[in-house]
Amino acid sequence: MRLFPPSTNDDYSGSLAAAYFLTVFAVLTIVPGGIHTFAPDGGAGKVAGLDLSQNGRVIIALFAWAGATQIAFGLAAGIVSLRYRTLVPLMLALAIVERTLHALNAWALTGASTEHHPPEHYAVLITLPLLVAAFALSLRDRA
Repeated sequence: MRLFPPSTNDDYSGSLAAAYFLTVFAVLTIVPGGIHTFAPDGGAGKVAGLDLSQNGRVIIALFAWAGATQIAFGLAAGIVSLRYRTLVPLMLALAIVERTLHALNAWALTGASTEHHPPEHYAVLITLPLLVAAFALSLRDRA
């Protein structure tokens, strides 16, 4: 059994723009994941502007955990977008679920109780409609 079976790109009939967008999304997921995982403060203080004077080590550890999952999800999205394009609609659907939950937590659930919103809370509002558009394109047959 091989780690990477043969490519399925020839079987993908959706929009190539959707696959390319997934590649960009993968990079834009891996980069912040790397910051959260490897930066000394995980980006919690310098990027998100959180006060780390209370429970700072716990906050940084949670950022590192979130960063590790971002890196893994981003790598999977990148592999799908470049090698297994028949899975592009599924990966975009999973990204929509993840980003929707993120937006709900940021703006309607736990994050709604604070006036502070880090940059990612705003980025998700831009990314989510783009993911939905890319998903719709991935389901349409190329002309």
